[in-house]
Amino acid sequence: MKIRDKYTCPLELIFDMIAGKWKCIIIWRLRLGKQSLAALNKDIEGINQKMLLQHLNELMDCKIVDKNTYEGYPLRVEYFLTEFGKEILSGLEVFQSIGKKYLKAEGNVIELC
Repeated sequence: MKIRDKYTCPLELIFDMIAGKWKCIIIWRLRLGKQSLAALNKDIEGINQKMLLQHLNELMDCKIVDKNTYEGYPLRVEYFLTEFGKEILSGLEVFQSIGKKYLKAEGNVIELC
């Protein structure tokens, strides 16, 4: 992920932050609350752990996602949306709604996620 030094529109910045095949899906899954890496990996069909960790790290760099690390064995880490991440989520909810309407209009079966 590359954050540029100069933007002509704030929307460009947000799209750079959430660009990528999996970032919006990760944010969407985190709407349900804190999630472990294993839970996210299981719930997001098609993503491998390396890609999941890369996208989580990029989302943390942008302060969209953060994590809690708990002491003890086995080590336990939970990822969650920051307040900024929750604002991004509200935008994704609009996209989700539009996507459902489009799929329905096209006669596609809508599987809730």
